[in-house]
Amino acid sequence: MRQGWMGLAVLAIGAVLAGPGAAETRTAVVAGGCFWCVEKDFEGVPGVTSVVSGYSGGPAGKATYDQVTGGGTGHYEAVEITYDSDRLSYDELLRLFYRSIDPTDAGGQFCDRGDSYRTAIFVQGPEERAAAAAATKAAAAALGQPVATKILPLKGFYPAEDYHQDYYKSRDIILTRFGPRSKATAYKLYRNACGRDQRLRELWGQEAVFAY
Repeated sequence: MRQGWMGLAVLAIGAVLAGPGAAETRTAVVAGGCFWCVEKDFEGVPGVTSVVSGYSGGPAGKATYDQVTGGGTGHYEAVEITYDSDRLSYDELLRLFYRSIDPTDAGGQFCDRGDSYRTAIFVQGPEERAAAAAATKAAAAALGQPVATKILPLKGFYPAEDYHQDYYKSRDIILTRFGPRSKATAYKLYRNACGRDQRLRELWGQEAVFAY
């Protein structure tokens, strides 16, 4: 009897913790060019609990790095952002996303060219589509230019290979054109050479919250 009572108590406590006041975890999938950069940017946003680099936009079964960057798969380099919606709204997440990219560029992002590096917001249902449309309209008004970022239905998200995850902070050593470097150092060299932050400052000025 005591064991049964304890089990009921645990269930009751669990119900309270999962009740209406509990935090709601949601996911958002966006494409902003190099997924290493978008992952790095959003992992530092308050309310974001995790960011995974991957692929979205194309059919299942064609989502490896070599296939996607080789073209023809329909996939974008994308990230799946998991966040606490009590701390970070979807609207605010999209506002920040636009300020992390060059939404006027229809051919890729910064030094990365090609279809897999284009920008997109992958939406789940009419509520997210409406929010994405509003964010796109606001970005176009803020920049005074047309926005090329697409709003697409989310068909699926496929995590990238393990070696792409948390690339920006990995201490694994790789060979670069500058010699052996950690992935973290190689990432900084790449981001600087690609001109991402310079272009963000040109576009967004003080609103370029991720530029450094």
